[in-house]
This record gives sequence, C-alpha cells and structure tokens, in this order.
Amino acid sequence: MKKYIVSCCFLLLTLGLQAQNKWTLRECIDYAIENNIEIKQQYLSVKNSEVDLSTSKNSRLPDLSGSAGQNFNFGRTASAATGVYEANSASTTNFGLSSSTPIFTGFRIPNEIKMYELNLLAATEGLKKAKENLELQVTSLFLDVLFKKEILKVYQEQIKLSKVQVERTQALVDAGKVPASQLYDIKAQLAKDELNATVAENDLDLSSLNLAQALNLLDAKGFDVAEPILGDVIGDNISSILPADQIYQVAVVSRPHVKEAEYKVESSKRNLKVAQSGYWPTIDLGLSYNNGFDHIYKSEYDNKSISEQLKNNSREVIGLTLRVPIFNRFQTRNQVRGARINIENRELELDNVKLALFKEIQQAYQSAVAAQSKFSSTEIALEASQESFNYAQERYDIGKSTVFEFADAQTKLLTSRSEQIQAKYDFLFRAKILDFYRGTKIDIK
Repeated sequence: MKKYIVSCCFLLLTLGLQAQNKWTLRECIDYAIENNIEIKQQYLSVKNSEVDLSTSKNSRLPDLSGSAGQNFNFGRTASAATGVYEANSASTTNFGLSSSTPIFTGFRIPNEIKMYELNLLAATEGLKKAKENLELQVTSLFLDVLFKKEILKVYQEQIKLSKVQVERTQALVDAGKVPASQLYDIKAQLAKDELNATVAENDLDLSSLNLAQALNLLDAKGFDVAEPILGDVIGDNISSILPADQIYQVAVVSRPHVKEAEYKVESSKRNLKVAQSGYWPTIDLGLSYNNGFDHIYKSEYDNKSISEQLKNNSREVIGLTLRVPIFNRFQTRNQVRGARINIENRELELDNVKLALFKEIQQAYQSAVAAQSKFSSTEIALEASQESFNYAQERYDIGKSTVFEFADAQTKLLTSRSEQIQAKYDFLFRAKILDFYRGTKIDIK
C-alpha cells in the first residue's frame, strides 16, 4: 500500500511539473529517447549481442559434467565355473565426472569471438541510429508547434485589427460618411478572422498532441513548448549551408547507419572464416573419472564393502581426441558458399546506404538553398503587402474604399505573413538537418 501511494505521488508530481513547465527542444528529445519503446528494444538488442559475445568467449573454457546411474538386474545366468544356470539378481551403482577442453578448432573460436564483437558494435551503432532518427522526428514536430504558434498569433493580431476597424466603421456610419452595409461587411470580416483563429488554435492543439505522443507522455493536457528567440534565422544559420560533397565527406565516416553497415560487412567476413574452420581437423583434451559398486543378491555370495569396491573400481582417463573431417555431405562447402554470398549482400547494402546518404544530403542541401531563397522572397512580398495594406487602411479610414478592398489587402498581408513564417521554419529545419549530417547536436536556443 505504501509503495502504491508513493508511486501515485510521483506520477502526480510528474504531471504537475509537466503542466507548469514549458519544454525546450533538448528536453523533448532527451525525454523521447528515454521513454521510446523502440529505443528500449534497441537497448535489448545490444544486451543480446553482449550475451552472444560472452558465450563465444566462454567457449574456450573446459566443460564439466557429472553422471550417475543405478541398475537392477533380475534373472538367471550361466555360471562361468559350472555352466549351470543360477539366479543372479544384482544392483549396480556407478557415477563419474568428465571434462573436455578445445585445444584447436580450426580457428573457429577466435573468429567467432571477433564476429560477435563486430555484431555488438553494429548493434550499438543501430541504437545510435534509432536515437538520431527519433531526434529528427521530434525536432520536426517541435518546429511545427512553433510554426503553428506564430500563425495563431498572426490571426489573433488580425482579430484585434478587425475589431478596431469595426469601431471606426461604426463611427463613420454614425457620422453618415459610409452606409451601414459597410459595418455589416466589416463585422463579417471579423467573424471570418475569428474562425481562422479557431482553426489555427485547433491546428496548434493537434501539433502539440503529435509532439506529446512522440514523447510517449501519459497525459498531454497542459503540455507546452518553450518559444526560443530565433533572431536572424538566415544570418545565424547560413554557415550550415555547405556544399553537399563537403558535408558527405564528414557524414560518411561518422553516421551510425554507415558504421552499422560497415561492421556488418566485417562480421560477415569473419563468419566466412568460421565456416571455413569446418575444413580443419580439431583437437580436444578429455578428462574423466568413473567409479561404482555392485551388490549380488545371493546369500552365499560374499559382497565386498562399498568402500573397498570404490577403492578398487576407480578409473581415471586423460587423452587427446583428433577429429579429421573427411566427408560431411558437402555441409561445410555449402556453408562457405553461403557465407561468401552473405558478404556480397552486405557489401551491396553498404554501397546502398552510402548512396542513399549522399542523395539525402543532396536533397537536404537543395531544400535548404530553396528555403533560403523562398524566405528572402517572402520578406520582399511581406514588405510590399504591408505597404499595400497601410494604403488600403488609410483609404478605408477616411471612407474612400470599400470593405472588400480593405479585406482583400488584409488577406494578402495575412497570406504573406503566413508564407514568411513557414519559409522561416522550413529554412531553420533544413539547416538543422545539414548540421545533423555533420554530427552537430541539434538544439534551438
């Protein structure tokens, strides 16, 4: 009961902190890595590889086994002295110990150990790869939340502006400078802006939920992210936009999924040597100890004492066993052939991983350049839309333009702002991806 109460208090404390604190990008990434089920499965895969390596290393050790038996014999047997069949019931007890140590295995054991070491390294890189994939996913979702937050702010500002225009239009109607129909039209525009804000708020809630689910949070209620001060997005991140070839030279020797593929190639080569060990003879050292005692169920028979029988019946053996493979139905030959095919397959997988990496970097570079160009264009378009809106607002305030002209200018400004915000976060994400390929830790402060 006490343990249950402590667990509940800890859960409530966690949820309380979650509701009060805003999550930074690094906090989201670290929490996701700590609680992601697939990452935990990758951890288990690494642990399993460690067990395989330990098993292969311990195969050098001698083994030890014990045996014991109890037999009861009933019936008649011919006497060796007289040839007459006599009842000869007896019991026999025996026990023993045996041990064998591999002396030479055709280099199978050292090659197996090296193969499992490479498998462990590959599993470790696979764990890193899974963490980095999750890191990119969380970063994308985090930036999407920031984008939706800014879009919502734009719509909320638009509502404030429309409310001001409603008040001004009401004054113009009261003064008899504009017809009442314009008041109805600007109120309709206000209702449209409020609807847009509601849709934007729902989109933000959905994006926040997607991020919370990626973190495997038990309860997404109250979950929110910290909004970093981005400053000059282009100026602060332009150094990340390096040529694809230059980034690839760094990424191809540092990316976990490339290393994983390389370790698998080397492991397959060791597996070939393991298969080839079947062509070699093997030598084992054997040790054994056996003993036992009998009891004949005949009154006239003088059974010796157990201690005397154990003293006389003990048998110790030490010896070497040489096994020379002569013919095993081509099993070794086919295992070697299969191992060679596996090497070729692993090498093709490595080539494919490197080629895919280069393509990804090329696409990321082109996307970053395009996002930078789009951001610059949206800034120019935003300035033009702002000037157009200011002019339309001045004309509307003095009653020289209609609500539709003012609303059109307002819509164009809203569109330009939205496109500018989208281009900003798109460029930021592309720049972070290029940093990611160069091995730089993803963070937004």
